[in-house]
Amino acid sequence: MNRLIPHPGLSALLVIVWMAMVNDVSFGALFLGLVIGLVVPLFTAAYWPGRPRVRFLPGCAYVCLVIWDIIVANFEVAAIILFKPNRKLQPVWLVIPLELDTPEAITVFAGTISLTPGTVSADVSDCGTYLLVHALHAPDPSAEIARVKQRYEARLKRIFA
Repeated sequence: MNRLIPHPGLSALLVIVWMAMVNDVSFGALFLGLVIGLVVPLFTAAYWPGRPRVRFLPGCAYVCLVIWDIIVANFEVAAIILFKPNRKLQPVWLVIPLELDTPEAITVFAGTISLTPGTVSADVSDCGTYLLVHALHAPDPSAEIARVKQRYEARLKRIFA
């Protein structure tokens, strides 16, 4: 089974994305989505020699948490923009030390930070131990770093364990 479907998660994601792009629920669209979902991972399997183990249940909880944080952050950024004059903003560059060790986990962490309004991941250090993040408004940078590490990185360590 591992040779036929080398990356089942990628296969499922490709089928879902294909069905969303086609915007048609028919046998033909599903069949073509399944073909793409089986063929693409087969041809790209050589480029994924050691994929990380991902725990499914904590991953689903993490996605729900990130969606909630995106919704809340949208309102917070809107309030900052509407009710705070620009001179009262305290933008800051945060250097977040990473405890994550796999490139996939670091990528998800950086992507999560960039998806949340008000913050953007700018760079990962060459040694892979620090993430450079710009925050729109962070009066206490050390508290913001601790919050991000506790809220996202700790969960990602459990997901990619």
